[in-house]
Amino acid sequence: MNAESDARDGIGGAAAPATAAGGVTGKVAPDVTEGVVKEGRAFGSRAPGFVKASRTLHVSWQVGVFVVGLAVVVGGIIMLPLPGPGWLVIFGGMAIWATEFVWAQLVLHWTRRKVTEAAQKALDPKVRRRNIILTVTGLVIIAVLVGIYVWKFGIVMPWKIHE
Repeated sequence: MNAESDARDGIGGAAAPATAAGGVTGKVAPDVTEGVVKEGRAFGSRAPGFVKASRTLHVSWQVGVFVVGLAVVVGGIIMLPLPGPGWLVIFGGMAIWATEFVWAQLVLHWTRRKVTEAAQKALDPKVRRRNIILTVTGLVIIAVLVGIYVWKFGIVMPWKIHE
């Protein structure tokens, strides 16, 4: 977010102080839906209180969350060229990281905002009309090419079944 959007949304002000664990206190993550600002959870660690109470336990918790999130993200990256829901798994790993790290929470908020903007833009009548025209044009071109192929070569199955 930039300063202009913060001032427009009424969330402007000084940066919130950081905690010893790297979290930010006092700042609330807004969710913007159709111009309405909803207050979300505060940025920072979502670890249980007894974990936050001990510095050693909290650092161990963060390392564990990072390793699990990294394994999920790497699995998603592996799934990108292979069959599987690669992007979904990558965002799942980011969500795991977001339970503990502010940077991952900011990435997820930015991603959610961009996806919402893209969905609203796709529902714009001009954009929908253009997308429908492009889709129909593409299907007509494919149908013509398939028709030309069938006219020149006929329909020949790649296997031989004479029995």
